[in-house]
Amino acid sequence: MQRLTEFAVGLLFGLGLILSGMTDPGKVLGFLDLFGAWDPSLAFVMGGAILVGVGAFAVAKRRTTSFLGGAMHLPQRRDIDRRLVVGSLTFGVGWGLAGFCPGPALVSLGALQPKAVVFVVAMLAGMALYEFAQAAREKRAAAA
Repeated sequence: MQRLTEFAVGLLFGLGLILSGMTDPGKVLGFLDLFGAWDPSLAFVMGGAILVGVGAFAVAKRRTTSFLGGAMHLPQRRDIDRRLVVGSLTFGVGWGLAGFCPGPALVSLGALQPKAVVFVVAMLAGMALYEFAQAAREKRAAAA
């Protein structure tokens, strides 16, 4: 039952991305083009997502388990550090250059969009590079 629920939620998320236009890199890039042919329609999508997120976090803070029975793992840190800023900038640059962020890229990969295939391969390579660098950092810290 849990896997079926996870599948349904993922399907709903993917359909929402398709219907909102988030899987169309041209629409996303039009939204990011503030000084050109700006398309503000995705601002409504993001505003809706923020409202849902605020409500979901308010409910989650009062719970000890998820609706599917798993443990709740909410972020504890509230500071803004170098890693957060660099990660945010990297995300933003990637989104601005490609017109994809991870969720819409995976949905577009399912549609076999060539640009999505390249993006997802690059995203996975970046994730692997991060894990490699993190392991090396931890190894140096343990040796010191």
